Amino acid sequence: VRDLAAKDGSVRPDQGFEMDWKVADNAERRIRAIAKAVKGAKHLYLATDPDREGEAISWHVHEVLRARRLLGRVDVQRVVFNEVTKNAVLDAIAHPRALNRELIDAYLARRALDYLVGFTLSPVLWRKLPGSRSAGRVQSVALRLICEREAEIEAFRPQEYWTIEAGFATAGGEPFTARLTRLDGAKLDKLSLGDEAAARAAVAAIEARDFAVSEIEGKTVQRRTYPPFTTSTLQQEAARKLGFGAGRTMKLAQRLYEGADVPGDTGGLITYMRTDSVQLSQEAIAANRRLVERRFGRDYLPEKARIYKSKAKNAQEAHEAIRPTDPWRLPSQVASFLDRDLMRLYELIWQRTIASAMENAVFDQVAVDIAAPDGQVGLRANGSVLRFDGFLKLYREGRDEDGDEDEADRRLPPMKPGEALARRKVTPEQHFTQPPPRFTEASLVKRLEELGIGRPSTYASIIQVLQDRDYVRLDKRRFVPEDRGRIVTAFLKSFFERYVQYDFTADLEAQLDDISGGRADWRTVLKEFWDAFSEAVAGTSDLTIGQVIETLDRELGPHFFSERADGGDPRACPSCDSGRLSLKLGRYGAFIGCSAYPECRFTRRLAVTDGEPAGGDQADGDRTLGSDPATGLPVLLRRGPYGHYVQLGPSKGQEKPKRASLPRRLDPDRIDLEQALGLLSLPRQVGQHPETGEPITAGIGRFGPYIKMGTTYGSLGGDDDVLTIGLNRAVVLLADAKAKGPRRLGAHPADGKPITVHKGRYGPYVAHDKLRASLPRGAASEAVTVDQAMALLAAKAAKQGADKGGGKPRRQAKTRRAGGRKPPRASSAD
Repeated sequence: VRDLAAKDGSVRPDQGFEMDWKVADNAERRIRAIAKAVKGAKHLYLATDPDREGEAISWHVHEVLRARRLLGRVDVQRVVFNEVTKNAVLDAIAHPRALNRELIDAYLARRALDYLVGFTLSPVLWRKLPGSRSAGRVQSVALRLICEREAEIEAFRPQEYWTIEAGFATAGGEPFTARLTRLDGAKLDKLSLGDEAAARAAVAAIEARDFAVSEIEGKTVQRRTYPPFTTSTLQQEAARKLGFGAGRTMKLAQRLYEGADVPGDTGGLITYMRTDSVQLSQEAIAANRRLVERRFGRDYLPEKARIYKSKAKNAQEAHEAIRPTDPWRLPSQVASFLDRDLMRLYELIWQRTIASAMENAVFDQVAVDIAAPDGQVGLRANGSVLRFDGFLKLYREGRDEDGDEDEADRRLPPMKPGEALARRKVTPEQHFTQPPPRFTEASLVKRLEELGIGRPSTYASIIQVLQDRDYVRLDKRRFVPEDRGRIVTAFLKSFFERYVQYDFTADLEAQLDDISGGRADWRTVLKEFWDAFSEAVAGTSDLTIGQVIETLDRELGPHFFSERADGGDPRACPSCDSGRLSLKLGRYGAFIGCSAYPECRFTRRLAVTDGEPAGGDQADGDRTLGSDPATGLPVLLRRGPYGHYVQLGPSKGQEKPKRASLPRRLDPDRIDLEQALGLLSLPRQVGQHPETGEPITAGIGRFGPYIKMGTTYGSLGGDDDVLTIGLNRAVVLLADAKAKGPRRLGAHPADGKPITVHKGRYGPYVAHDKLRASLPRGAASEAVTVDQAMALLAAKAAKQGADKGGGKPRRQAKTRRAGGRKPPRASSAD
């Protein structure tokens, strides 16, 4: 509705944190519609989302209408509901309340904090760290997590270790395997066998002895059900199981919450999707239990209903967990009315919710200790048998690539203490310790939640902002910090350490939650923060760029100048004998340069070199990949204002050489000559459609990689490569594109151009040339005819002509700052 005006001074700390608000350009039309509807009305019901942001929206609407003197004697009430169903909405209307001042104050405090940090810290970055973008309160801490994990990985040195497995057979001849756990009478730990010699000695010790069962330990364990989804656990599980990013998950969940076009039901399919709570209403619990008993049987229903409690820090449990609004609306019943991704997410939420009401799974676990008569060598065999699947019949939680796998049946044959065993093959296996894994979207969200940093509704936007600002990139679904991001993190850690500390940010979140609960005054919290923060910013006023460079060079030296394979100095300049490489700051950001400048002009862009010199006298980002075998021209990798591209031959006057943009998934640091030549040869022919015989081509356009057949285009997915995509995959993508694309009704008699029917975000519409007209509410897009479409288009054309008949055209005001730099717009992600 409104936001803080994107200019300095929109929050004034010296005036009690008064704020200047501006109605958003895209909201003015809706505000006018609401204002028109309020005139002559007796009641105004504010029914926005049931959280802090929703309360703020209601407050903004109320304040705008009040300022325009439209409320008068109108009775204003606030109503909230957690599910878009008839009963929930009617109950909310029957039980209205006033606006919640505590939630509004908490929103004001959070918005002011984000604005003050963004508009105060970002200019410091621009002045002291050229080429950097901006910094935010929560975003900077998330970036620090990613950068510090990368530093751990780079500092990691793998250690060799060996494990020994031996095969045995019982008296009845049943085989099984056991792992060495004791040697020379001592218990082994993970790294005890550190080389091949130690492993071979252990093998010899086993082969020189006979073995028998020394002890058998058995127990029954239960694997507990998972609670229903919160926002963060939904984002994590959708990332692990479905491959969705946090932003994608939230957009799909929003659509499920708003409702889908399911016959006989216009309500939402799930409850509110921004929540910290794992609790369900009594009505939902009872319905879930009835479904479990009817579909799975009495054995799968716990004797008592399961009640869950949140373990997350600063959890706000004002809403239910995310669940289907009606558990009897089975995924199979709505599958034909939802697109594939919507269906997959609904099914995930439905399964998790129903599984949370089911019995625990039961396993029988057995551990058998095997020992030699002298007690010097011992082994252990483990077995696990699923006795009752319980909730696992319906749902198993996904795992990260580095996570543990679900228990599976690993049966051991019957044995008894003292039973002699026949030894079979003894197998040593070499291993190396692994570095900590990079963060995925799921594990980053989980870590932020564990630290109590941010709110569920902000995680998706935080992650997106980090990528949009080129601070991080996703590589195989894991976050890799860009050098720009590492430099910003090093700067903030060096000069604003307190404000990127995890516990400080988490404590600030707790204070914001105290404001929501009426336990703290928002202006007091802001004043305490601002007094210390403004003092820290003032302390950098005398900081020179030279001091910044020296600090960053010291902080990031191990990253940019790793040990060389030949043992030489990693900072030695490859172009001169006396120069030394170090971090430099230029107009467009940081780069590596020689200390002997201007005599030596060696530079290279920021990149880890693995101990080998790289670069030369070229512009930052330019690189020669090799020569084109056909023409002999050099193939160049260059960086322009819109990203990296490859170019065939140098530029000559007005004649532009052949160029091709790099797809987002292709890392500029790793592109080779073969890939570059492939990009320059685009578009390429994939093959001919097996049914129609039409040629299918692949290329890169304005909106990214695509495939094309005739007038039908299909975008390539994240795992598809424009250089290698095959015919079968291309046919599938084109079929999906046709199913989702517009339906052609026929040609318009006036000009012969096609009239088409589309499925839009706000409902179906018809289109001709550049004219669009929405279908009447409730009209089925499949049933519309050419005549009906022409009538709708004619009415829309007449209306547009009337709208353009009078009034002065609006001019959009332009704002400039010193230096021509456009100020960043602080966001909730900051």
